Amino acid sequence: MRRKVLAGILAALMCTSALSTTAFAEEPLKMGFIVGSFEHVFYNLIAEGIQEKADELGIEATILDAELDASIASDKIQNLSADGNVAIALACNDAAGCKPAIENADAEGVKMFTFDCTSESDAINCFVGTDNFEGGKLGGEELIRLTEDGATVAIIGYPTASSCLDRENGALEVLKDADRNVLTGYNYEGDANKAAEIMENILTSNPDVAAVFCVGDPAASGALSAIRANASDCKIIGFDGNPEAKEAILDEETGKWWVSEISQDPHQIGTRIVEEMYSFMTDGTVTDKVVYIAPYIITAETLAAEGTEDAAAEEAPAEEEAAEEAPAEDAAAEEAPAEDAAAEEAPAEDAAE
Repeated sequence: MRRKVLAGILAALMCTSALSTTAFAEEPLKMGFIVGSFEHVFYNLIAEGIQEKADELGIEATILDAELDASIASDKIQNLSADGNVAIALACNDAAGCKPAIENADAEGVKMFTFDCTSESDAINCFVGTDNFEGGKLGGEELIRLTEDGATVAIIGYPTASSCLDRENGALEVLKDADRNVLTGYNYEGDANKAAEIMENILTSNPDVAAVFCVGDPAASGALSAIRANASDCKIIGFDGNPEAKEAILDEETGKWWVSEISQDPHQIGTRIVEEMYSFMTDGTVTDKVVYIAPYIITAETLAAEGTEDAAAEEAPAEEEAAEEAPAEDAAAEEAPAEDAAAEEAPAEDAAE
């Protein structure tokens, strides 16, 4: 009897343990994400990509805003860590300012990742973002394409953000052998109003400036307001590929100045960082320590071609539906003579009566 009681207790304990293990396994992974600023369309698009992929993979995602402030980002890293998130990814708009918080979280066992802007910390397991140096080179090439030899060109930068610094350096790499007078060394601090002030000063001291490369769309928006106010012919090359940039390029009025854009894919950045984090947390691997997503140039011409392709893609399903409906219409047409024949037979039947 005693043995039977002990066996029953043991079986109950094993069952309880199995249930606990199953319940633990079914709990979703908690992951935290910190974007640069929700005031920027670019980061909202990244957040949409993050949430979409997190929902698909069953991840409990918390997405926060650093307000482009390293101290706020650091506080939110600490809060996410304390809240039980097993992994955190952030945009390091101030790489040096965020580094201590990143390494403290790593020391506590939280796996750290970055997107858009990264840190040189060894705690980072994977970075996903645009190849910003190559994007900057495209910006430099556009400055050359849009201006003549001997022209004055400018770059409105944001050197505290590693991504933007890479863009500026990429442009300078291309321009070093070009016959252009290059104005550089500006910091718009991620603020469109600050960019407008910088552009105003550039136009005051160099009214003949022919083109400006802006390392972010907020800078391009600020530059546009100053250029229009001064009735300048200065051309603008932006960087991000946000919807408002595309609208400005296609607009009959603003398209006179904002003529080119180096485009990123923020939605893909968002989905890809979640995939890399999930892979690392489930099987300990990432595609690579650095995952680059290639930038590309957009202009009014490329956008028009893109619109034509989209229109063609929308027409295709309608044509397929029409093709599917055609057999039904043919069948109805074939049935019509039979109905007419039946109608003709009816009087004969009446006469027989």
